[in-house]
Amino acid sequence: MKTKDELPVCPVATAVALVGGKWKLLIIRNLRVRPWRFNELQRNLEGISQKVLTDSLRQMMDDGLVHRHDYQEMPPRVDYSLTELGEKLLPIIDALADFGNYYKSVTAE
Repeated sequence: MKTKDELPVCPVATAVALVGGKWKLLIIRNLRVRPWRFNELQRNLEGISQKVLTDSLRQMMDDGLVHRHDYQEMPPRVDYSLTELGEKLLPIIDALADFGNYYKSVTAE
């Protein structure tokens, strides 16, 4: 997790630093429903590469937003879920979904 000194002064810039980019918000959107396995996420997030998904999950784990659960069984099984801190982003996801629906409704021809 980043220290206070490593984060931008502006709170909006801090949030963007944590969840900015093309894929992180979509990963969080999926994880809100239930824990997901890596391959499930990759299949659902059409167009994301294995490297980008791995990097995004690692960054969000480092930032305390996502938890990786290793079941220590054979065959190996791992899944990802939101932490309590990550769940604080869900109202933002809801607001973005509302705006996306509104935008589509006013721009539809």
